[in-house]
Order: sequence, then C-alpha cells, then structure tokens
Amino acid sequence: MTRVCFRLQVQVELLDAYRERHAAVWPAMLRAIAVAGRRNYSLFLDDDGLLIGYYETDSVADADAALAASAVAAAWEAHMQDLFAGSTGRADQTARVLPEVFNLEDQLAAAPD
Repeated sequence: MTRVCFRLQVQVELLDAYRERHAAVWPAMLRAIAVAGRRNYSLFLDDDGLLIGYYETDSVADADAALAASAVAAAWEAHMQDLFAGSTGRADQTARVLPEVFNLEDQLAAAPD
C-alpha cells in the first residue's frame, strides 16, 4: 500500500464554488475513483486556497492510468479546471505530489521495545 499526498492551489475567489462542487461529487466519479484503486481519499482546503489531498492505493501507476482513461474522470476534471490557479491541464495529472517524511505506524513497527 502506498500513501499519496498532493497539493494544488484553488483560486481564492472561487473557494465557495470548489466547496459546493465537492459537497455532491458525481456518483459516477466516486465510483471511478474507487474502481481505480484509490482508498481513504480526503481533500483539505485552507482559506488561502491551498488544497491538500491524500489517498492510499496498491499501485499509483495503475490508479493514475485508470483515471486517465476514464471518460467520467476527464469530464469531472474539465468541470473543475476553472477553479485552479495557474491551471495548465487536468488537476489530477498536474498536482504536486509531496514526499512522505514521517509515518507513525511505520516508525512504531520498526521501533525497538
């Protein structure tokens, strides 16, 4: 299992629109995310527009490929694209992935008693 954290920037003046669109994500998009293999998926949005996303998957490459090939994911990303600052493509393909530097469970498992 791989943990993935990413960040994007939502335009501050469009925060309410971003929140509204995510209050009721299309059911077909929810299923596409699940079928792609992303689990425990959450998004966090700060008042300055900083968006942090987190999910877990068995294969980042397989999950990314499944969503890249999904017509509903392409439609959702097109629906969301105007909300992102400096958007130059699909947000799901241009998000900055953050390296993990600490995980409590991993360190506890490796720690001597």
